[in-house]
Amino acid sequence: MVELELEDGLAVVTIDRPHARNAIDPHTMGELERTLDAAAGARALVVTGSGEKAFVSGGDLKELARLRTAAEAAGMALRMRTLCDRIAAFPGPVVAALNGHALGGGAELAVAADLRIAADDVRIGFNQTKLAIVPAWGGAERLARLVGPGRALLLAGTGQVLEASEAERLGLVDVVLPRADFARGWRETARALATAQAGEIKNLTTRNRPDREAAAAFARLWVSKEHWEAAEKVMSRGR
Repeated sequence: MVELELEDGLAVVTIDRPHARNAIDPHTMGELERTLDAAAGARALVVTGSGEKAFVSGGDLKELARLRTAAEAAGMALRMRTLCDRIAAFPGPVVAALNGHALGGGAELAVAADLRIAADDVRIGFNQTKLAIVPAWGGAERLARLVGPGRALLLAGTGQVLEASEAERLGLVDVVLPRADFARGWRETARALATAQAGEIKNLTTRNRPDREAAAAFARLWVSKEHWEAAEKVMSRGR
């Protein structure tokens, strides 16, 4: 089951399969597709899991074991890669709220987001090698962009699973919060990012855009009602 919460420009997508540690199966992929369709138009997106044990524990091996041919395996991998690509290409900021462990495919889903906020007792790892397979949902390439090619090879090649604090040190996780503050913390950050200007900043920081495009984005926001209301508040404090 995949749930969608929409509030004030923020879309929160929750993978809710506690019986399978929020693992992804073909049915869940279909629900994710429909949920992302429904989230279109939101200014920011959060992807998280239910409970405190797992963000996403990877692919649901019991369900995916039905895939016995190379063509079937490739089709599944490309379908989920497309979903991760959609998340990465979401127009506004995307936050992966790591409520629990993000392992294998779960780590791949996490790095499709623009930033990762983790509870301090969470672990994250690209441990597909333990199953004699490789990341196939775009995670290897995104991991390399975050931590560098050599470190990505080391992490994914050995299947090392990191504590949240170590993942933060390496740049794989952006913010680590105490468990007691986690739910409030990621929501505060996501709400702060659910703005037009944060979407423009995402464009400037994640895409190679010419200077004129950056100036055009600034100009669009400069003439907006929101800018002048905020400016008036600042100027009125100095009077």
